[in-house]
Amino acid sequence: MRAALVFLVACGALVGSASAGSVTGVGGVLYRGPITPVCRQGTPCDAPAVGVTLVFSRAGMAFRVRTTKGGHFSVALKPGVYSVRVIPATVIGSGITPRTVRVPAAGWARIRLVVDTGIR
Repeated sequence: MRAALVFLVACGALVGSASAGSVTGVGGVLYRGPITPVCRQGTPCDAPAVGVTLVFSRAGMAFRVRTTKGGHFSVALKPGVYSVRVIPATVIGSGITPRTVRVPAAGWARIRLVVDTGIR
C-alpha cells in the first residue's frame, strides 16, 4: 500500500501537478467495456484502457494524464469537483462514467472510471 502511494505521488508530481506542494489528487484505473457482445460469468467483460488521455477540468483549468499498461493513472489536483473526459472524445457508446470526481481536502480520491465501448 505504501509503495502504491509513493507511485501515485511521484506520478502526480510529473503529470499536470496542481502546485509544487500538492498532496491531494485523484488516482485509479480506467476500464473499457464491454469488450465482448455477450458477457459470461467467469469471463471479464471489461479490460484496462491503456494509453488513453484523461482530462480533469475545473474553473477553466485542465490537467491531462495518460493511462499506463494496466489502465492506471494519477494526477495531483487541488481539492474540488472536476469534470472528467477522454481524448479523443468517444463517439460510440455512452462515454465515460463517472463524469465528475471530487478531490478531497486532504489525501487522494481513488476512482474506477469506465469508458463505454458501445458493444452490445
